[in-house]
Amino acid sequence: MTVTIKDIAKLANVSTTTVSRVINNKYEGVGEETRKRILDLVKELGYQPNALARSLVTKRTSSIGLIIPDIINPFFPDLARGVEDIASKEGYSVILCNTDDDPDKEKKYISLLNEKRVDGIIFTGASTHSHEHILELIKSGVPVILMDRRIDYENTFGVFIENFKGGYDATNYLISLGHKKIGCITGPLNTKESEERFNGYKKALKEAGIDFNEDLVIESNYKITGGADAATELLEKQNVTAIFAFNDMMAYGVYKAAKLLGLKIPDDISVIGFDDVQISQILEPELTTVKQPIYDMGAESAKMLITRIKGKKIKKKIIKFKTELIIRESTKDVTKVYEEVKDE
Repeated sequence: MTVTIKDIAKLANVSTTTVSRVINNKYEGVGEETRKRILDLVKELGYQPNALARSLVTKRTSSIGLIIPDIINPFFPDLARGVEDIASKEGYSVILCNTDDDPDKEKKYISLLNEKRVDGIIFTGASTHSHEHILELIKSGVPVILMDRRIDYENTFGVFIENFKGGYDATNYLISLGHKKIGCITGPLNTKESEERFNGYKKALKEAGIDFNEDLVIESNYKITGGADAATELLEKQNVTAIFAFNDMMAYGVYKAAKLLGLKIPDDISVIGFDDVQISQILEPELTTVKQPIYDMGAESAKMLITRIKGKKIKKKIIKFKTELIIRESTKDVTKVYEEVKDE
């Protein structure tokens, strides 16, 4: 039988208001002996507060929504862990929604979270041209934090990275190794993060005096299969010496394509990814990549959202984390190769 506040009050010989105050850690006006008697009864009887009843009074559910586009991509579980760790520490539960990068599923989850009366939402949007449903959510007054993927709207709060610098550093490193024909496998270019990484790629080429060649650029989908298909085309038709993939998942696809074509990394083709998820360290050879502080981004997003939920002032609406080039074994210096060809 479910134990209620009334049961506790009757056994403790106090009012239900007094029991409620003790349970909610509001001890003002409650004696130490009474407080101890109530807490002992709560423990002895296994009383559990009614979350629904409490939410009707406080207008809070102590829950937040987390919407991500692809749970299979190891980047997003790391983000989710950062969010959940902070949320749990602050007394919030997390409702995880995976959209499969589908805008229609995204809209359904927004409706579901609104029905659940979550206190706020952390959002990584699908790769779509339209963000009207996200803007409507933001304008509705629900606290929203955008994470990883930006949208064009001035009144947003978000946690992102310096994508331009990451794209520039990856390309510039390949150029420093003597590569001139550098293939580029982008994510969907309608997303800000892909657009910024692409601009970094082009900037590095321009500074090095290397002509931009659109035939060396293939727009893909952040998935292994997309990376493999794009890499196959670049390796068979364009004879590139290096490939910069806009995430580690597509870089894994490059590995797959190279193996099927009988090419060795890095002897025949150099590869750089973007993310530095844990699997990248156990590939053979280990993947050179641009590191994002993935866990920290998730944790910071949760901190920002909970600050907003509590009605506290946020100093910075937009936080950008720095990237770091992690050099491992999938890239090779080909300067001598070019010099030998030139001498011939």
